[in-house]
Amino acid sequence: MNSGDHGVFLIVGLGNPGLRYRNTRHNIGFMVLRRWAEILDVRLAGRAFWAKGGRARLREQEMILLCPQTFMNESGRSVGACADFYRIEAQNILVVHDDLDQDLGRIKIVKNGGGGGHKGVVSIFQHLGTRAFNRVKIGVGRPRYHEPVDEFVLSPFYKDDREVVEKVLKGAVKACEVFVGRGVAQAMNLINRQNFANKEE
Repeated sequence: MNSGDHGVFLIVGLGNPGLRYRNTRHNIGFMVLRRWAEILDVRLAGRAFWAKGGRARLREQEMILLCPQTFMNESGRSVGACADFYRIEAQNILVVHDDLDQDLGRIKIVKNGGGGGHKGVVSIFQHLGTRAFNRVKIGVGRPRYHEPVDEFVLSPFYKDDREVVEKVLKGAVKACEVFVGRGVAQAMNLINRQNFANKEE
């Protein structure tokens, strides 16, 4: 497939629906897509594919922004239905989600990676029948106060992390833009070596 003929891109943010989860670590994927949708002036709405979504364009490239509303461990149902409907190839899918194994401030773009125990990602593997899609893994770190991990990911960021979270959201939006505009290798080169927690960023 040449670079001028990409077809439609599907950009997915993972999270749990409902106000109770709105600003929790597990919902960082939703936060990134909401931020990008604001910049693109796109409304994430509707109920198609058990998701809030919107069509958008970046330069000439057509995209679908999707936030599944199925709860995290059923995310694949939504992503699979959307990808099937629009016949979107795995290489054109980008999934944005939280990652416990990286510190807050780190963003890692991967393709063909493992699930790392992330139930949303594992669900997408099952429903797409492939791991050949791309991901933006956003570090949320580990519990600081010995909280159980499931409680930690379903809680808001610590107050003193909010400044870094803001930088991370900007960095993750940039990652999505570069992925769509220039491809996954360029996005990896630009994003994976940065630490968005650094003061001079």
